[in-house]
Amino acid sequence: MVKILAIANQKGGVGKTTTAINLGAALAERGNRILIIDFDPQGNASTGLGIGTSDRGSTTYDVLVDDYPVDRAIMDTSTDNLRILPATGDLSSADVDMATEKQRLVRLRNALEKPSFSRDAYDYVFIDCPPSLSVLTLNAFAASHSVLVPLQAEFFALEGLSQLILTVRQVRENLNPQLHISSVVMTMVDSRNRLSAQVEADAREHLGDIVLQTMVPRNVRLSEAPSFGIPAIEYDRSSKGAQAYRDLADEFLKQMA
Repeated sequence: MVKILAIANQKGGVGKTTTAINLGAALAERGNRILIIDFDPQGNASTGLGIGTSDRGSTTYDVLVDDYPVDRAIMDTSTDNLRILPATGDLSSADVDMATEKQRLVRLRNALEKPSFSRDAYDYVFIDCPPSLSVLTLNAFAASHSVLVPLQAEFFALEGLSQLILTVRQVRENLNPQLHISSVVMTMVDSRNRLSAQVEADAREHLGDIVLQTMVPRNVRLSEAPSFGIPAIEYDRSSKGAQAYRDLADEFLKQMA
């Protein structure tokens, strides 16, 4: 059965999209069938997988607001076993356009439960959330089995995580009883920096085993790859960033087993 995960953190610039793309690509490399739902109006996951704005015919906005069939909006990427439901800036107005809709917080879940979405065609679905706890993120949480949180190795990281934990608890109580945070991934880790080590230690102390052992380092190849429209694990296969996401994929599969 397909497993749906929201990749979320209300703080921007922590590696959500980088993780969605590269964890997805690493899993696809291992034969898993992956769908990324670009749920950020910036559309960075779409761009990072080589889908230009002019090539995005139907998008997550159409699925969410206009009940467009999911399968008809999904696009192939250059990576085998990795597909994407793209996004454009139109998605930024979705919360306003759904303001009077009673079911506005479960629109994505309803769409993914319709026959127009071939659930059996995928092993994992990653929803790349926007950097806010908005109506879009709540839709992603309502549709997901669990949440994967990229956590940047910086001073305020854990402080910001508390609001996310509270939101997940509220969604579990009101919209989605199965929702939980299944994984926390330390990102942008600088092994030479004492602060990174302290944030990691604090995260493991407070969050326990959901903090995965694999940590993603600061790596210029991870930043360069999106401009070429391919995952970093294909852009520079030998880079430290690429290897970290392959290791993360292996650990992720063991955790999900």
